[in-house]
Amino acid sequence: MTSPLWGIRVLEIGDRIATAYCGKLLRDAGADVVMVEPPDGHPLRRFRPAGIAATDGDSPFFSFLAGGKRSIASATISTELLESADVVILGATPEQAAAMGLRSDHIAACTTPVVTVSNFGWAGPWAELPATEFTMQAWCGSTGSRGEPERPPIAVGGDLGEFIAGSYAAFFALAAHRGGHGFDMSVLEAMTTSMQVFSWLRKELMLLEVVGRSTEVPSVERAKDGYVGISMATGQQWQDFCAMVECPDLADVPELRFQVGRWEQRDLIRARTADWFAAHTVAEIVELAELFRIPMAAIGNGETLAGMDHFVARNSFVDHPAGFRSPGPPWRMSETPPLPPALPPSLGDAAGDRTPGAKHDRPGLPLDGVKIVDLTAFWAGPAATHLLAMLGADVVKIESVQRPDGMRFAGGFRADVERWWEYSWVFHGVNSGKRSVTLDLESDDGRDLFGRMVTEADVVIENFTPRVMENFGLGYEALRGFNEQIIEVRMPGFGLDGPWRDRVGFAMTMEQLAGLAWITGYPDGLPTAPRGACDPLAGVHAAFLTLAALEHRRRTGQGQLIEVPMIDVVLNASALQTIERDAAGVLLTRRGNRGHEFAVQNVYACAGDDQWVAVSLRHSGDWDALKEVLGQPVWSHDLAYDTEAGDVIDAHLAEWMKDQTRDDAVRALLDAGIPAAPVLQPPDVIDNPALQARGFFQTVSHPLCGPLPYPRPPVTGHFVDSPAPLLGQHNTEIFAQTLGLTDQELSRLESDDVIGSWPLGL
Repeated sequence: MTSPLWGIRVLEIGDRIATAYCGKLLRDAGADVVMVEPPDGHPLRRFRPAGIAATDGDSPFFSFLAGGKRSIASATISTELLESADVVILGATPEQAAAMGLRSDHIAACTTPVVTVSNFGWAGPWAELPATEFTMQAWCGSTGSRGEPERPPIAVGGDLGEFIAGSYAAFFALAAHRGGHGFDMSVLEAMTTSMQVFSWLRKELMLLEVVGRSTEVPSVERAKDGYVGISMATGQQWQDFCAMVECPDLADVPELRFQVGRWEQRDLIRARTADWFAAHTVAEIVELAELFRIPMAAIGNGETLAGMDHFVARNSFVDHPAGFRSPGPPWRMSETPPLPPALPPSLGDAAGDRTPGAKHDRPGLPLDGVKIVDLTAFWAGPAATHLLAMLGADVVKIESVQRPDGMRFAGGFRADVERWWEYSWVFHGVNSGKRSVTLDLESDDGRDLFGRMVTEADVVIENFTPRVMENFGLGYEALRGFNEQIIEVRMPGFGLDGPWRDRVGFAMTMEQLAGLAWITGYPDGLPTAPRGACDPLAGVHAAFLTLAALEHRRRTGQGQLIEVPMIDVVLNASALQTIERDAAGVLLTRRGNRGHEFAVQNVYACAGDDQWVAVSLRHSGDWDALKEVLGQPVWSHDLAYDTEAGDVIDAHLAEWMKDQTRDDAVRALLDAGIPAAPVLQPPDVIDNPALQARGFFQTVSHPLCGPLPYPRPPVTGHFVDSPAPLLGQHNTEIFAQTLGLTDQELSRLESDDVIGSWPLGL
């Protein structure tokens, strides 16, 4: 076997980026992916961003997403075709599926597991509600959190939500294959868990009101010769930053330790630091930041990325046979490397029947019985292990009293509670369902206990910088010494080799570097980071690859080392920029909320204070419907829907909106079949009727914080049975009851600070 998913046949049905990217991930991991296209071909075959002329043949972006797949051209889909596959990805609403000949009862009776992927899910009141990536960013609270208070809220540029949904769909495809049961997936739910930071939990846990839209301070700054991006998650990084920019007095202001305080004092900080940034080049700043261990990066774009020295050294970009450079698959596996890029299929090239493998039908959750040792911290790594825990894995999170998960301290400070580090809303959002122990891995006792845990485990996952595990003496070969079949998943920010190997980086660092910040923001303003969505995006990729490695081990008995650098994941999510620059010579850049797909798309101010509506007009049908909503005004009579008319329509729609209430405008547009959404503040998603009806918020009680509405994965079902754990909460349960330590041994380990339940120094 050269690929972990060799021999698995996947049927990919749907016309959106999410299903195409899902199929790409599965194909690159070795699956036989067969696309079902309409007779005139997949719409992405003809996709070009606004401002780039269409050409003959398949679009470069389609070639990137569909390379190596096969194609069936058909307007209808038979149940026999479904049964010929091992797993089906169905990107359609119930009505769209029925139009293809697939009713709900057909899918329910099918022995092949089906993963449905739709904007709002099949179960729930909004199954057929019109939406686009842009309007769902408004629904999930992402757009409302971003931007300057005196300007409109700003959506993330590109199609980040589609890539997030596609990675989730690939994960659930493997989970469905493993367990024999399908899933009903909601793209809105995937975006809600990834494109905002569990703000409803923040309001509950920190007793703070809505901040309103903002950007990080500092974030993207103008240097002498370009832009530099900064991302800080700890108080120590803020202190080091103040020293670096020669403003040490700012480090002494307690309120500035946290992002909320820095936002409130943004004018002061920007004024004090602007001259320093302007006096230094991007290269100088990044080099100095590396010495200070502060996450900083040059702002990358489609023109600069492929030539950056780290990506050249790691061969991060590959020559695609369709004639352009593109990011390679965002992982390395020691035993089963990803497949190389390939040409997309000709329309309808798949032929011949195929007998599928034996179908699984396991009771319970797909990962019941799988044991995972979790060394991850902050958001990306815990997002991976959280998803695995929700699907049934026994995940034991390892921290230490010397260095607990830094996310416990990044959420703010509650002066009215004793153990304030147990109240971080982001920590709660990605750690429910896990057990927690503490171990000092710099001690002999700690390493010994860790080795005993690995002996009984299936997977070890960590997201340290590369040097950490080796410094502990716990590299992959050492883990194999404990357990020959162990799977180790490593999630370094920049990879295990290359010039940037030891740099510190968070999700916003990667977003700034890989082009997502470049394409997000006001056209006349600074690039703007999506602010963290690539943490869970990387986490879902790592969870997907964990399932792929488990599948490979099930067949061969082999464990392996998996490397999932966050930067490589984000390069794939921003691939369109590099592809179009290489293929067409066009550098995509910020267009505010207008985007690069539709002639008319924007957020519009409504009556009232800071009330906004997000609207997309997808095609001439939406334009005809809008004319009816507006009362067929004279100016619209002979106006065709195209790029040239976009500014005219946008201006008139803005004029109409200003006299409407937000909710009335949204209702009128949705009733007409036009994608629209209120621009919500992030905490307000807890009142979303579709999320409530589908059971997205699942309440369990935390021993200190009380009942909390935890998010489940973006598929229907009950998954959350236990809250996020207290630091070291399960030390006795695991070390005594499972590993057999005595009370005396536990007491000695605690007195030596090998284990404990209270951070040292607090």
